[in-house]
Amino acid sequence: MAQAVLKIDITEGFEGALPIAVIPFQWNGTAKTVNGDVSAIIMSDLARSGKFSPVAEKDLIARPQTLADVHYKTWRIAGMDHIVIGSVTKQTNGTYQVQFRLIDILKAKQVLGYNFSATDKTLRGVAHQISDYIFSHITNLPGAFNTRIAYVTLNRSKNLYKARLQISDTDGYNPQTLLTSDEPIMSPAWSPDGSELAYVSFESGQAEIYTHNIRTGVRKSRSKYKGLNGSPAWSHDGKKLALTLSKDGNPDIYILNLSDNKLQRLTNHWSIDTEAVWSADGKSVIYTSSRSGKPQLYRQAVHSGSKPERLTYEGNYNASASVSADGKHIAYVHGEGNVFRIAVLELATKSSRILTDGPLDESPEYAPNNSIILFASQEKRQAVLAGVSVDGRQKQRLEFSDGEVREPSWAAVRY
Repeated sequence: MAQAVLKIDITEGFEGALPIAVIPFQWNGTAKTVNGDVSAIIMSDLARSGKFSPVAEKDLIARPQTLADVHYKTWRIAGMDHIVIGSVTKQTNGTYQVQFRLIDILKAKQVLGYNFSATDKTLRGVAHQISDYIFSHITNLPGAFNTRIAYVTLNRSKNLYKARLQISDTDGYNPQTLLTSDEPIMSPAWSPDGSELAYVSFESGQAEIYTHNIRTGVRKSRSKYKGLNGSPAWSHDGKKLALTLSKDGNPDIYILNLSDNKLQRLTNHWSIDTEAVWSADGKSVIYTSSRSGKPQLYRQAVHSGSKPERLTYEGNYNASASVSADGKHIAYVHGEGNVFRIAVLELATKSSRILTDGPLDESPEYAPNNSIILFASQEKRQAVLAGVSVDGRQKQRLEFSDGEVREPSWAAVRY
């Protein structure tokens, strides 16, 4: 099922974005399918990245189908940097041959071109792959369109509470429900290889941490201690989970070795220590602690006897860290009074900047290529997902068609 459960609207953007024209692909041997409209998917991907400003189809000055059809001078006068052309050809065996070419208008030549085989089921994925190639070639950043996101949806009323753990493509299509529960589901986190999710479920009547294999459906209970079991975060080798447990009194950070279920206690303090995430090099974790009196972010090496280093000082509330893939920045929730917004901290300089307007923004999550930060927000008293480009210029909203959506998690790779 390709239908989008998440509807994505771009609410602000394109200032300083790169102009690009994606020419509608030529379809041979079959009619264009809405769920597999390759060029439309590419346009949408590039627009959502905040790096590109695709020309609306109605405003295209020409529609070349081959390299020979491209009049470089005309496109140059129109201020275009790149155009994309391509075709989709249905084969006699029912599969599709998808071809695309990326053309640099200033250099007056093709700079990228590939052929793909696809089925009805994989056509959208191929479109996302093409978007990744284009994005990567022009920006020198890895693409992240052909990955997946996880999130929790919630339907609730006076007599109903229904939580679902779902995954979908990054544009909201191909949704898949992994778990439905009458009790809360929280904190989904992808394994590094994209094959599993860790999450917290209350289905047994208390907080319990599970890992869930996406392909096989196999679930394993990983932590069911008395008290709090929360905020699972995978190490970069996929062999450990950082957890928040209160089994020994106050909430503290522990490291769970998944092969033998051995626990290492990392923090031991009267305060609340929670929401640990791993640094890019895997040698430390960054977590939220109230040890200074108010929630602030701290970094601590994962070896025994290590001491915490405070990272945030501005304001009385800084929490819920997400580390960029290159390890240079942290996205987090910055609170002032009753307004909570997404901010970014540069680790080298300890300088920070606020990216969103609030008033209730939470759970930031970097895209694997550092271009977008997903977060949970509120709109008309409903929980929605939103996205902001890392420069703060481009914003998008992901609306759930039936109920609320929260707790985003973005896979680093597609399994």
